[in-house]
Amino acid sequence: MRALNADLHCHSTVSDGLLAPAEVVRRASENGVELLALTDHDEIGGLAEASAMAAELGLNFVNGVEVSISWGDDQTVHVVGLGVDPDNAQLGEGLEQTRSGRDSRAARMAAELDKVGIHGAYEGALRHVGNPALISRAHFARYIVELGHAKDVKSVFDHWLAKGKPGYVDHAWATLEDGLRWIHDAGGIAVIAHPGRYRLSKAERLEMFGAFRDLGGQGIEVISGAHKDDEIAEFASVARKFGFLASRASDFHGPGESWIDLGRLPDLPSDLTPVWSRL
Repeated sequence: MRALNADLHCHSTVSDGLLAPAEVVRRASENGVELLALTDHDEIGGLAEASAMAAELGLNFVNGVEVSISWGDDQTVHVVGLGVDPDNAQLGEGLEQTRSGRDSRAARMAAELDKVGIHGAYEGALRHVGNPALISRAHFARYIVELGHAKDVKSVFDHWLAKGKPGYVDHAWATLEDGLRWIHDAGGIAVIAHPGRYRLSKAERLEMFGAFRDLGGQGIEVISGAHKDDEIAEFASVARKFGFLASRASDFHGPGESWIDLGRLPDLPSDLTPVWSRL
């Protein structure tokens, strides 16, 4: 039986994507996606526009969000909520709390970058922002590329914006417990996003997966645009071990800035239970 072309993690200009919500949906449809979730960072403001375009194009659409989580001593991890009710008060209030510190963090990042000769970074980053409440490292990275200091966004993160680099500023996000509670209160399914991207040992990852499951987390992105073949095999094994539903997710941010385009992901291993079977 042919596998469903599902893509359950992508971003728009409402957070740090390059395309407006409707444009993301249109691109997904043109690329053959049959089930799409828009999952902007800590923000649900693009869902109405995306949902309306999906209905116009006949594309099945899932309301989603990607919640920023502080984990352990110094890690930021992301949990995707799928099938959430965007009108849920608990989710809306929780996301607003999570967003509230971004502007002050951005000002501190700009001050640190100024010390190493990258001037006007706050104002420059704002030129790349669709939603000022969601100013992020990606917007700073685009400004630094614009200045000619790096060839692409990934290089900027490697040299300036990753932890331990001159422009990195730590921030306290939601707790895992709070993030999952908001998703569950809104009727959604919680999915660990791109687990291969976190700077965790195998033992530390297993600890995180256990805590996530114990708090009611149900899914894991086995297929992610950021995952190599060996990581897909590893996280398929994790899904089996913990009984997680498996997700398929590009984490598309825009043309030229993503590991893979919408609708171009490999299929899930056939023995796993797709998360969309519960949506």
